Amino acid sequence: MGERAGHGTPESEAVQLSLLHGFAQPAAPVGKAQTAPALPIARVLLDSPLPHLDRPFDYLVPAELDGDARLGVRVKVRFGGQELPGFLTARLESTETTARLVYLGKVVSPVPVLSPEILSLAEAVAARYAGSVHDVLRVAVPPRVARVEKEFAGRTVDGALKTDLPGSGPATSADTPGSESGAETGSVPETTSPFRLYPHGPRFLGHLAAGHSPRAVLASLRGYGPDAWPEEIAAAVEATVLSGRGAVVVVPDQKDLARVMAALQARVPEGTAVRLTGEDGPTPRYRSFLQLLYGDASVAVGTRSAAYAPVANLGLVCIWDDADGLHAEQRAPYQHARDVLLLRAEAAGAGMLVASHARSTEAQRLVESGWAAALGAERPLVRKSTPRVVSTADSFSMERDPLAARARIPHAAWKAAQDGLKRGPVLVQVARTGFSPALSCQDCREPARCRQCQGPLAQAGRNALPACRWCARPEPRWHCPSCGSFRLRASTAGAGRTAEELGRAFPSVPVISSAGDHIRTDVPDAPALVVATPGAEPVAPSGYAAGLLLDGTAMLSRQSLHAQEETLRRWLTAAALVRPAGDGGVVVVTADDSATVGHLLRWDPAGAAERELGLRRELGLPPAVRFAELTGSREGLEGFISRLEVPDTARIVGPAPVEDTASYRSEEQGNLNGAVRWRTLCFFPYADAAALTAAMRAAKAALSARRTGDPVYIRVDGQDIL
Repeated sequence: MGERAGHGTPESEAVQLSLLHGFAQPAAPVGKAQTAPALPIARVLLDSPLPHLDRPFDYLVPAELDGDARLGVRVKVRFGGQELPGFLTARLESTETTARLVYLGKVVSPVPVLSPEILSLAEAVAARYAGSVHDVLRVAVPPRVARVEKEFAGRTVDGALKTDLPGSGPATSADTPGSESGAETGSVPETTSPFRLYPHGPRFLGHLAAGHSPRAVLASLRGYGPDAWPEEIAAAVEATVLSGRGAVVVVPDQKDLARVMAALQARVPEGTAVRLTGEDGPTPRYRSFLQLLYGDASVAVGTRSAAYAPVANLGLVCIWDDADGLHAEQRAPYQHARDVLLLRAEAAGAGMLVASHARSTEAQRLVESGWAAALGAERPLVRKSTPRVVSTADSFSMERDPLAARARIPHAAWKAAQDGLKRGPVLVQVARTGFSPALSCQDCREPARCRQCQGPLAQAGRNALPACRWCARPEPRWHCPSCGSFRLRASTAGAGRTAEELGRAFPSVPVISSAGDHIRTDVPDAPALVVATPGAEPVAPSGYAAGLLLDGTAMLSRQSLHAQEETLRRWLTAAALVRPAGDGGVVVVTADDSATVGHLLRWDPAGAAERELGLRRELGLPPAVRFAELTGSREGLEGFISRLEVPDTARIVGPAPVEDTASYRSEEQGNLNGAVRWRTLCFFPYADAAALTAAMRAAKAALSARRTGDPVYIRVDGQDIL
């Protein structure tokens, strides 16, 4: 086994490496066939979490495995005295290493599950996030299910889709929705397509149907009915399929996945689209993966892991609600599905659609840089298609109800709910699940915390004992360490308590709760009060008659860089489920008067994103710049940063101790052996990102090989900076 071609080491070092790991074995084991393979060297990427092993190694191919040892198959090899799994990534005529090679152990499966395109994508993702290819492939390639592979026995992966369509290369200026030249709309029906609502929407579909690769950021208007956002995504996929190409659609959760699949079933032939999500279990997921790999299906719809779906002749990648935190991987290297799709669209020359009711600052950066075009409705249509939004904190409402600012459900909200129940269901959005998710001292208002782990106390029901939200330890005899009081009060009310209060206020109206583990996908059009947390709002077939957006001030006051942006996203997502103002639809928002409330009143997601991105540029904060969060012990951080060549354009903040260690993974805390965790933030421009992330990967690999010092964990472009 030796170094990767182009990454050779001196002969003495290669020999030492082979002796260290026990590679110096006989070159020709007894019983091997005499006929040598034409390409005797197999390059294998090991399935190992160690950073210094994140590179391919060379092995000899036995003659009896010559036929099965193809690119992308799963193999097992000897390494360091043990048998490790891996992927075969190349077959070569010769190797550049001087170390004696050992033979490939065995081919686990003849199915080439790792295509060159997905391998290149995984390498690009690992480079962008300063991680390892192994960690990315752990998400990209699902676990093997042997009995599913038997269903595809005897078949070859030859790319069933066409690959010679016009315009399948990288997008040009003629491929953008706003260009004057380019393709006609072809067979895409403009009158029934939901893209007719947008000035350049039909042209966008026409480019897709003609085989071009337009890129757009869409501000969707409607969350229900025939013009809902799932229909918009399905129309874009339909146009792509008409051109003979495939598509990948990534959504945040199962509820959204079911809606998109239902919309696609009415637009594309049966079997064209498959679900690809870990929630379905290993067998259905692997079957869908192989259907895409063998060309039986050409459209993959799923959660964040679907971004790596092996779709042949890719024509479109689409992500819905890219600002949703569920799109971010929770394991290293913490990649975001939006960035994975951006890298894939750029490499494959595919079109891209970033759709949402709101617009993230990351999507706004794509628009302002010219990488993508903006798709949105004109103002007259926006006013006609959206509900009337009322703020309880404006001067008119405050004159009529001076106590509205102190009430959780002001009079205007009660009145809107009462009137809306005469016409249909009413949506009530609350910030948190549970009954009383936060408790405090009744006398001094000090937050109540667990005596065991200092976690926040919560109450699951009206008569339930207070318990810690971190360790679940009950606190039947809690007392305040500040004033000694034994009395508790609810700092915030959750979905359970809100539903209880509304049930008492409207005794003849059913109350439906959608939060936590009990999420409803839809509700009937009959009058009802629907209490839901953000992201769990059910869909009413004809829309809600009214919507109440509670706890707005609490959401805006969160300690988060994205507090304003995230709150507006939650509000717009809920308000899009309410009927237009012409049909009596009204939305009442209970929050202090702010710029975010103003953007909701005007229904202006593009303006909000433009303003927020402008502020981030002034302050030098992401996504105007990129950043890396380095965590570990203080000594470990200082040693790690000393190995980096930080450019002058980068800004280093820290190290500083991290107080809330519960937000970090338990395995990271355990590796520090109880030491205090420290954090360093590094902000750097996009131009220097590739060099700096490469230096971080190299430093981490070097420390891993030497096994010296405390570990340092890298999180690039994380969801938030606390």
